[in-house]
Amino acid sequence: MRTTRFGLTIITCALLCAGPVMAGDLPAPKGEVILAATGDISQTNAPSAANFDLEMLKAMEPVSITTSTIWSSGVHRFTGVSLKQLVNQLGMTGETLKMTAINDYMVEVPVSDAVEGGPILAYEMDGQVMSVRDKGPLWLIYPFDTEPHYKSEVYYSRSIWQLNRIEATN
Repeated sequence: MRTTRFGLTIITCALLCAGPVMAGDLPAPKGEVILAATGDISQTNAPSAANFDLEMLKAMEPVSITTSTIWSSGVHRFTGVSLKQLVNQLGMTGETLKMTAINDYMVEVPVSDAVEGGPILAYEMDGQVMSVRDKGPLWLIYPFDTEPHYKSEVYYSRSIWQLNRIEATN
């Protein structure tokens, strides 16, 4: 009986003394969370979610797209994280990404859009972090000028701004 109690004490201490256990390998955000990914993902840093602050996104390999959009005048340089990199890093296995904005506007983007040279989750425009007022914190931008097939209503409708949530689903 004494051995059993001692064994339970060791197990209990191991569980409690180790601190919070995370499901994945992502570090926890230190700043304000600007993106929460949920659903069919294998990497997390919170219960059933992967939360990112701006610094975590900036620490990923930045990608820039220089393009015009139908929502802004002139050509702008957008910098952010490629959708492909985010999908790969989080181990997203769903077929659809439900992307939701701060105001709860939602679009569905097929995971098949996550290709090399494809869209990015932009956090900067012309070297400046995008505020909510300027379509931030994140804006899904396709390379409209360099890939003409993206100049269509299908891709324009997927270019969600003020993005703050992604759910990978089947």
